[in-house]
Amino acid sequence: MASLTANAQVEPSGPRPKRIGPGRYGVYAFLIISALFFLIPLYVMIVTSLKPMDEIRMGNLFALPGSPSFDAWIKAWSQACTGLNCEGIHVGMLNSIKILIPSVILSIAVGSVTGYALSFWRPKGANILFAILLLGAFIPYQVFLYPLVRILSMVSLYNSIPGVVFVHTIFGLPLMTLLFRNFYAGIPIDLFKAARVDGGGFWAIFLRLMLPLSTPIIVVAAILQITGIWNDFLFGLIFAGRENFPMTVQLNNVVNSSFGEKEYNVNMAATILTALVPLFVYFVSGRWFVRGIASGAVKG
Repeated sequence: MASLTANAQVEPSGPRPKRIGPGRYGVYAFLIISALFFLIPLYVMIVTSLKPMDEIRMGNLFALPGSPSFDAWIKAWSQACTGLNCEGIHVGMLNSIKILIPSVILSIAVGSVTGYALSFWRPKGANILFAILLLGAFIPYQVFLYPLVRILSMVSLYNSIPGVVFVHTIFGLPLMTLLFRNFYAGIPIDLFKAARVDGGGFWAIFLRLMLPLSTPIIVVAAILQITGIWNDFLFGLIFAGRENFPMTVQLNNVVNSSFGEKEYNVNMAATILTALVPLFVYFVSGRWFVRGIASGAVKG
């Protein structure tokens, strides 16, 4: 009996593949090609930003810089011209931060409360309200541009940072509500009922019970909103105003400037500087994003 048990422990649970099949090679090839597809442009941008214009004119696109220099980065940050204004793109970064922080906080705060109310309290007409929110998420933004311009002009918010923050908050609300509603739908209803029996009201249950459980979905929502709002071009161009252009709008003006020589090293440096915030968010919070998905943050 003991020998049979020993043999059962030694024998493998199933046959092991002796070699890698063609399917595995296909997966590896696809992953390598996909990585190169995204990494080669980034490589070209970095090496071009470190080259002087004399080296760039030689046409060696993939060659490493002979004498690397950060002069183009300094010029892009503090001296790049957007039209007649040559103050660099650091002004646009400050405007982007002013737009980003309140837009992310407000959209997540309103979306979390709305999703919580639609999941547990279910007010009269909740399903109709949720359907309207979903409909708004799938309608192209361009449809709303002119009405929003007229509305913001009437309330003196057009061409201002509060105006573009309001627009980002409104357009982020459908997605935020959907994420939080689906997340809260996975929480046992008995937990909510127990809190109600203990005398908890709307805000007490949300702040003391639901909000501490919402860390995964808050991380997911923050990543989506930060990257989406920071990379936005259309709303910043239309609603922010010339004095409040975000970094993406200023980058477009730098790259497409028709005055003087095309400084490709400065353009590449400005592009990388503009993309630093989304890249930082992905590198730092990527594992939290995966955890949020795995915990049910975006399940339907």
